[in-house]
Amino acid sequence: MSTNGEKSVIIVDDEKSYGDLLSQLIRHDLDRPVLAFNHPLEALDALPNLSVAVVVTDYFMPVMDGVQFIRRAAPQLPGISFIMITGHPMRLTDETLDDLPALRAVLPKPFKWHKLSELIVRHWPAGDDRPTLREPD
Repeated sequence: MSTNGEKSVIIVDDEKSYGDLLSQLIRHDLDRPVLAFNHPLEALDALPNLSVAVVVTDYFMPVMDGVQFIRRAAPQLPGISFIMITGHPMRLTDETLDDLPALRAVLPKPFKWHKLSELIVRHWPAGDDRPTLREPD
């Protein structure tokens, strides 16, 4: 859960080691709570009890892909931005994007984690205490 009432960044990626690494790097860049889930259904169950700022989800996962996850999660988190990361070539049609207004960015892997942190700050909810992005080492 979030600490001190701060909003958290949520990572959903079925590769546990990758999700844990992203969590550490984002926590370092933003000094905010980051929670990682490697099962999208567990993330869906947990979301109502979390103070969420931004959700980062992988696209290619078993059980449901990132688009399906966003379709199910976004109604639970009105006004919250989603960022999708993917290591697979994908083409989102205009129709799909129109159906996913919460999806704010798609970031292809590999990427520099600082770029992901920049996107998180850019899409942080208005009116909340926006984190300051640390300069890369």
